[in-house]
Parts: sequence; C-alpha cells; structure tokens
Amino acid sequence: MSEISTLSDLYIDELKDLWSANDQMARALKKIVPQATNPKLAQMLESSQQGIASHTGLLKALIANHDETVSKEHCKGMEGLVNEAIKHTIDDAPVKGPLLDAAIIAQFQRMTHYGITGFGTVAAFSKALSFEDDTNRLKAAVKEMYVADELMSELAEAAVNADAADK
Repeated sequence: MSEISTLSDLYIDELKDLWSANDQMARALKKIVPQATNPKLAQMLESSQQGIASHTGLLKALIANHDETVSKEHCKGMEGLVNEAIKHTIDDAPVKGPLLDAAIIAQFQRMTHYGITGFGTVAAFSKALSFEDDTNRLKAAVKEMYVADELMSELAEAAVNADAADK
C-alpha cells in the first residue's frame, strides 16, 4: 500500500494484512490437523479451515467493495505465530497423544486470538468510517471466531487437558 494518511487507508491496509494472516493460518492448520489424535479436535480443526476460508472471502470482498486492488500484504505477526505453532506441534512436538493435542489447542488459540483482535480492530475502524455493512459483517466474523475459540477451550478443559495430565 502507498502511504497511509487516513483511517480509510489504514483500514484497507489492515484488511490486506488480515488476508495474509488467514492464509498463513490455513496453511499451518493443513500441516497440524494430521497430528491431532483426539477425533473431536481433528474435526474442529477441519471445520475451522472452512471458517478461515469464509473470512478470507469476506476480506477480499471488503477490499474490492472499496475499489482497492484486491491483494494481500504479508503479515509478520501471524508469521511468528505460525512458526511457533509448527515448532510446538510438528518440529519439536510432544509424542502423539493427549499432550500433543493440548499443544495443538494452545497454538490454535494463539493464532485465533490474533485473528479476533485483528478483525475486531478493523470492525472498529469501519464503524468510525460509517461503513455499516462492513462493520456488521466484520462483527459477525469476530463472533464466529469467539465461538470457535470457546469450543476449543471447552474441549481442552473437558477432555484433552485431563487426558494429558494423566499421561
């Protein structure tokens, strides 16, 4: 993006950054999903990929709706989170089983929380800019991410963490 001199410029820049973040998380999850041993965890990770794809489509549409070049900008923040996720779930991962599942949940939630804050921020920008439709769509995406995060917490607390503690 060229020089950012308005909130609208910053809004578009952040949308493009989030697109990159989503793509990076999706690629990481493709590598991580096969490591999961808890069937419910594997299913939740698979379905989260559909949510990520939907949110990426939303970002592209919002960028296009503002007559901007539909492109992404590399997100260094998610790059770091993805590197950590791969390290803790594949490269230096615990042995397959509940402990690895616990590590997968932890890394998934870190990446998801990054998305929640990013989407929440652009929703606030769009509200300030009076982009009502954008605001509503972005807030809906944030709610979806919160639900996914909460379901992952419930799985961790109800099963995975207890199983990992017993090993």
